[in-house]
Formats: sequence, C-alpha cells, structure tokens
Amino acid sequence: MREVLPELMAWWEAGEEVGVGTVVATFRSAPRPPGASMLVGPDGTAVGSVSGGCVEGAVYDRAQSVVESGEPVLERYGVSDDDAFAVGLTCGGILDVYVEKVSRETFPELAEVRDHLEAGRPVAVATVIDHPDAAWVGRRVLIRPDAEASASLGSARADDAVRDDALGLLAAGNSGVLTYGPDGERRGEGMRVFVWAFAPKPRMLVFGAIDFAAAVARVGAFLGYHVTVCDARPVFATATRFPEADEVVVDWPHRYLRAEQQAGRVDGRTVVTVLTHDPKFDVPLLEVALRLPEVAYVGAMGSRRTHDDRLERLRDAGVTEAELDRLHSPIGLDLGARTPEETAISIAAEIIAGRWGGSGEPLARTEGRIHR
Repeated sequence: MREVLPELMAWWEAGEEVGVGTVVATFRSAPRPPGASMLVGPDGTAVGSVSGGCVEGAVYDRAQSVVESGEPVLERYGVSDDDAFAVGLTCGGILDVYVEKVSRETFPELAEVRDHLEAGRPVAVATVIDHPDAAWVGRRVLIRPDAEASASLGSARADDAVRDDALGLLAAGNSGVLTYGPDGERRGEGMRVFVWAFAPKPRMLVFGAIDFAAAVARVGAFLGYHVTVCDARPVFATATRFPEADEVVVDWPHRYLRAEQQAGRVDGRTVVTVLTHDPKFDVPLLEVALRLPEVAYVGAMGSRRTHDDRLERLRDAGVTEAELDRLHSPIGLDLGARTPEETAISIAAEIIAGRWGGSGEPLARTEGRIHR
C-alpha cells in the first residue's frame, strides 16, 4: 500500500471511488508479499501490482465490479489444473487477494494513515476480510502503540485480541492475516483479519564517507531503507556528496552509533555497514556494533589482510568470539565486484540473503522452492 498511497490519496481527496486489491496471504512461490496493492482508478487507470503480471487482469475486473456493487470480496488465485496460464500464477504460488472499494465513506481514516506515515510514526490498519456474519466484513480499525484503537471491529473481545496481535506485527514490521473465532476467540476459526503494518522504514547506517558509501546509500534507498551516512570528517560528510542519503551526520562513528542505540533508534531491522577500513574509526565502532542486542546485519569492508588485523585488534579490545561471529567481513557476497556500484550490489545481496535465509548460490544450482 505504501508505494501506491500517493495516487490513492489523490483520488480519495477528490472524492472518487477506487477499487483496491491487496495481497493478504501468500503460499509457496508467490511473487508479491502481503500488503502489495493494485489500484483501479475512476478513469480505469491501473496503479501498482499484486502478482507481477500473472493475475492483474482478473483483479482489475474484480475491482471494477466491487466498486459497482460496494461489496468487498476475498479471492484466491493459484495454478489452474486445466490451464496454468488461465487466471492463476505460472510460478506455482497461491495468492489471497482482498478486493474492496475505497472512498471517503468506506475509509475515512486514510488521511490519518498518511499523516502517520509522513511523520514516521508506526501505525497498523486491521481490516476484517472474512467472517460468518457478512456485516463484519470490511470493518477496520487503526492501531498505534500509544493510542486507543480508532473504532471497533464489533466486540470488545475481538478488539482486544486484534490490538495485541497487531502491535506484535507492527513491532516486527510485518503485515499478515490473523485468525480468530467469530467473536475474537483465540482458539477458533471463522474471522480473518488482515493487518497492514506501516512501520517506519528500517535503517541503514553507512559509516565512512567514501565513494563506495555513495553507491551503498543509493542501493539502500532503492531497497527502502532510511539511509544515514556518518563520518567524523566534515569535509567529506556532506549532503552534496551523498544526495541519496536521508541524512548525513558529522560525528565519530562509535559515538553516534552508541547514542542512536541509547535513544532507541536501532532495532532488529537495522543494518550497519562499516566502510572506513581505518582502525581508528572501525575498531571502536565495531566494538559497539557487535555488542548491540538487536541488529540485522553488521558488515565491514577491507581486504583479507585488513580483516585479520581488525579481528586481532577487536580481540585485544575484549570482543568475544561469539560477538565476532556476527561480523560479515570482508563485506558482501563474492560477485567479482570491482566498481563502487558493483560492490554496493554485493553488499545488498548479502543483506537480502541474511534477511530471508538465502544461500547466495545461483538458483540454477539449487533445488526446491525458490521462496522459502
């Protein structure tokens, strides 16, 4: 939803009705994650994607019919036994897509969602997508960690259960379907609630204002990270040199990282890339980074000789072997990279592999499902 929100808001503010199809659950090798949305505007314009092209036509038609009827529907798309190129996914995956009409009347909270996103505040949107009582379908509430829910799904029990679970998804930055009994019973089936978790962007902290850092910042921004470049040298750490970064900080790297951790701005989604390969910068910095209680990735640039020297310095500083095991160094996957841009791709590839459990091997040499 985040990627199509500007177009949706423009139609919403103009008082138009928009058909919205959203991936709420995936099975096997589905091409788009939960939360991916496609819009069908009042002029027939299609914006966004739910499957990378496989079922867009079917969702487009369904969205138009939903706008006319006003009745939301939950559809499942998978491979057809008779014709894999019919309305289905040729990749072998399965998608559950919730299709609804969005307007000022059906989604009055949309402007509030936009405001929270622009301010960087976490917010979740919980929508009933399936229920034995059709009157419940389409009900939604906004959930924030520091505020009461915006409305009620239909009962106090359901509200309490969904709020607790939605806050868990929001903390992890994950969207997904929650299943309950018809009145929100923890044990039971009948009601399915989709939670859009709009957490702030994960952070990428790039230490070292060098040419490689500019390329890493560009790739990080492309991947959806909030990118910070930090260096103690003001002549190099400038916004002009790093236009793709969200912020450029002049400070000693270890001091900045410790302050960010103490302020609660480093979490389990944060990635740390150390590109200085200068002991006076990277050893104190890595002492802090490798001892962070929660961080997704810590990588450090340098030759194998630099890496071996760095390890000895870190051991001398009291860093344990268990802490050193968290370090990705030399940084990146072996792609044969030479240029800053190629090196940035190799670093990004290692981060992605770590996030999703990928092996880094060519897919042609692996077996089994592509998407774990």
